[in-house]
Amino acid sequence: MKKLAILAVIFCLTLPACAQTTQADTIPKYKQFPTVPAFTLIAVPDSTKFTDKDLKKNRPLVLIMFSPDCEHCQRETKNILANFDSFKKVQIVMATPLDYSNIKRFYNDYKIADYPNITIGKDNVWFLGNFFQVHNFPTIAVYDKEGQFVQLFEGSVAVEKIEAALAEKQQP
Repeated sequence: MKKLAILAVIFCLTLPACAQTTQADTIPKYKQFPTVPAFTLIAVPDSTKFTDKDLKKNRPLVLIMFSPDCEHCQRETKNILANFDSFKKVQIVMATPLDYSNIKRFYNDYKIADYPNITIGKDNVWFLGNFFQVHNFPTIAVYDKEGQFVQLFEGSVAVEKIEAALAEKQQP
Protein backbone atom coordinates (compact mmCIF):
# COMPACT_ATOMS: atom_id res chain seq x y z
CA MET A 1 0.00 0.00 0.00
CA LYS A 2 2.86 2.35 0.84
CA LYS A 3 4.46 1.70 -2.58
CA LEU A 4 1.18 2.48 -4.29
CA ALA A 5 0.89 5.80 -2.47
CA ILE A 6 4.48 6.72 -3.44
CA LEU A 7 3.76 5.80 -7.06
CA ALA A 8 0.63 7.96 -7.04
CA VAL A 9 2.59 10.96 -5.70
CA ILE A 10 5.35 10.52 -8.30
CA PHE A 11 2.73 10.22 -11.05
CA CYS A 12 1.01 13.44 -9.91
CA LEU A 13 4.32 15.31 -9.78
CA THR A 14 5.51 14.21 -13.22
CA LEU A 15 2.18 14.60 -15.04
CA PRO A 16 2.53 18.38 -15.59
CA ALA A 17 5.99 17.85 -17.10
CA CYS A 18 4.49 15.53 -19.70
CA ALA A 19 1.67 17.88 -20.64
CA GLN A 20 1.87 19.19 -24.17
CA THR A 21 1.85 22.90 -24.80
CA THR A 22 -0.18 24.07 -27.72
CA GLN A 23 0.87 26.72 -30.18
CA ALA A 24 -1.77 29.02 -28.68
CA ASP A 25 0.09 28.83 -25.35
CA THR A 26 3.23 30.30 -26.89
CA ILE A 27 1.75 32.93 -29.21
CA PRO A 28 1.18 36.29 -27.46
CA LYS A 29 -2.45 37.36 -27.10
CA TYR A 30 -1.98 40.44 -29.28
CA LYS A 31 -0.94 38.15 -32.16
CA GLN A 32 -3.71 35.62 -31.53
CA PHE A 33 -6.29 38.41 -31.49
CA PRO A 34 -4.96 41.08 -33.89
CA THR A 35 -7.73 43.63 -33.33
CA VAL A 36 -7.89 46.29 -30.64
CA PRO A 37 -8.60 44.47 -27.38
CA ALA A 38 -11.54 45.31 -25.15
CA PHE A 39 -10.16 47.40 -22.29
CA THR A 40 -11.33 49.77 -19.58
CA LEU A 41 -9.35 52.67 -18.15
CA ILE A 42 -10.10 55.25 -15.48
CA ALA A 43 -9.32 58.40 -17.45
CA VAL A 44 -7.46 61.44 -16.21
CA PRO A 45 -8.35 64.16 -15.29
CA ASP A 46 -11.93 63.37 -14.33
CA SER A 47 -11.93 59.66 -13.34
CA THR A 48 -14.44 58.77 -16.05
CA LYS A 49 -14.50 55.32 -17.57
CA PHE A 50 -12.82 55.09 -20.99
CA THR A 51 -13.13 51.87 -22.98
CA ASP A 52 -12.24 50.56 -26.42
CA LYS A 53 -15.79 51.48 -27.44
CA ASP A 54 -14.91 55.16 -26.88
CA LEU A 55 -12.20 55.07 -29.55
CA LYS A 56 -12.84 57.16 -32.63
CA LYS A 57 -13.77 55.13 -35.72
CA ASN A 58 -11.49 55.04 -38.78
CA ARG A 59 -8.50 56.43 -36.93
CA PRO A 60 -5.18 54.72 -36.34
CA LEU A 61 -4.42 53.98 -32.69
CA VAL A 62 -1.20 54.16 -30.73
CA LEU A 63 -1.52 52.39 -27.36
CA ILE A 64 1.27 53.24 -24.93
CA MET A 65 1.76 51.23 -21.76
CA PHE A 66 3.89 53.41 -19.50
CA SER A 67 4.91 54.51 -16.04
CA PRO A 68 4.62 58.20 -15.11
CA ASP A 69 7.94 57.95 -13.24
CA CYS A 70 9.86 56.23 -16.06
CA GLU A 71 12.50 58.46 -17.69
CA HIS A 72 12.17 56.57 -20.99
CA CYS A 73 8.39 57.11 -20.94
CA GLN A 74 8.84 60.79 -20.19
CA ARG A 75 11.33 61.16 -23.03
CA GLU A 76 9.04 59.23 -25.41
CA THR A 77 6.13 61.51 -24.48
CA LYS A 78 8.25 64.62 -25.07
CA ASN A 79 9.32 63.29 -28.48
CA ILE A 80 5.76 62.51 -29.53
CA LEU A 81 4.55 65.93 -28.39
CA ALA A 82 7.47 67.65 -30.15
CA ASN A 83 6.47 65.89 -33.39
CA PHE A 84 2.75 66.16 -32.80
CA ASP A 85 1.91 67.22 -36.37
CA SER A 86 2.54 63.58 -37.35
CA PHE A 87 0.03 62.38 -34.75
CA LYS A 88 -2.85 64.83 -35.22
CA LYS A 89 -5.02 62.22 -36.98
CA VAL A 90 -4.02 59.40 -34.64
CA GLN A 91 -5.72 58.44 -31.41
CA ILE A 92 -3.18 57.96 -28.63
CA VAL A 93 -4.13 56.07 -25.48
CA MET A 94 -1.66 55.88 -22.61
CA ALA A 95 -2.31 53.26 -19.93
CA THR A 96 -0.60 52.46 -16.64
CA PRO A 97 -1.44 50.39 -13.57
CA LEU A 98 0.18 52.91 -11.25
CA ASP A 99 -1.27 55.36 -8.75
CA TYR A 100 -3.89 57.75 -10.10
CA SER A 101 -2.30 60.80 -8.44
CA ASN A 102 1.00 60.10 -10.26
CA ILE A 103 -0.88 59.75 -13.56
CA LYS A 104 -2.66 63.04 -12.96
CA ARG A 105 0.63 64.78 -12.20
CA PHE A 106 2.06 63.40 -15.46
CA TYR A 107 -1.07 64.59 -17.30
CA ASN A 108 -0.63 68.10 -15.88
CA ASP A 109 3.17 68.25 -16.33
CA TYR A 110 2.91 67.38 -20.03
CA LYS A 111 -0.21 69.53 -20.57
CA ILE A 112 -2.08 66.59 -22.11
CA ALA A 113 -5.32 68.58 -21.95
CA ASP A 114 -3.91 70.57 -24.91
CA TYR A 115 -3.98 67.40 -27.04
CA PRO A 116 -7.59 66.26 -27.48
CA ASN A 117 -6.63 63.02 -29.25
CA ILE A 118 -4.56 61.78 -26.28
CA THR A 119 -6.25 59.88 -23.46
CA ILE A 120 -4.38 58.83 -20.33
CA GLY A 121 -5.80 56.41 -17.81
CA LYS A 122 -5.28 53.88 -15.07
CA ASP A 123 -5.64 50.25 -16.06
CA ASN A 124 -6.84 48.90 -12.71
CA VAL A 125 -6.41 45.23 -13.59
CA TRP A 126 -3.39 45.76 -15.90
CA PHE A 127 -5.25 44.03 -18.69
CA LEU A 128 -3.30 45.78 -21.45
CA GLY A 129 0.02 44.98 -19.78
CA ASN A 130 -0.86 41.30 -19.70
CA PHE A 131 -2.37 41.30 -23.19
CA PHE A 132 0.82 42.79 -24.68
CA GLN A 133 3.16 40.92 -22.30
CA VAL A 134 4.75 44.18 -21.18
CA HIS A 135 8.29 43.69 -19.87
CA ASN A 136 9.60 47.20 -20.48
CA PHE A 137 8.23 50.70 -20.29
CA PRO A 138 7.22 52.16 -22.57
CA THR A 139 5.61 49.47 -24.70
CA ILE A 140 3.84 50.85 -27.75
CA ALA A 141 1.26 49.01 -29.85
CA VAL A 142 0.25 50.43 -33.21
CA TYR A 143 -3.10 49.67 -34.87
CA ASP A 144 -4.30 50.81 -38.29
CA LYS A 145 -7.54 52.71 -38.87
CA GLU A 146 -9.46 49.42 -39.24
CA GLY A 147 -8.32 48.40 -35.77
CA GLN A 148 -5.84 45.77 -37.01
CA PHE A 149 -2.55 45.24 -35.22
CA VAL A 150 0.49 46.61 -37.07
CA GLN A 151 3.52 46.55 -34.76
CA LEU A 152 4.70 46.39 -31.15
CA PHE A 153 7.67 48.35 -29.81
CA GLU A 154 9.26 47.60 -26.46
CA GLY A 155 11.32 50.27 -24.73
CA SER A 156 12.26 53.62 -26.19
CA VAL A 157 11.69 53.96 -29.91
CA ALA A 158 12.34 56.75 -32.37
CA VAL A 159 9.20 58.68 -33.31
CA GLU A 160 10.06 58.01 -36.96
CA LYS A 161 9.59 54.27 -36.39
CA ILE A 162 6.13 54.84 -34.94
CA GLU A 163 5.30 57.12 -37.88
CA ALA A 164 6.55 54.43 -40.30
CA ALA A 165 4.36 51.79 -38.63
CA LEU A 166 1.36 54.10 -38.90
CA ALA A 167 2.11 54.79 -42.58
CA GLU A 168 2.66 51.09 -43.33
CA LYS A 169 -1.06 50.29 -43.56
CA GLN A 170 -2.40 53.64 -44.76
CA GLN A 171 -4.73 53.60 -47.74
CA PRO A 172 -3.44 55.60 -50.76
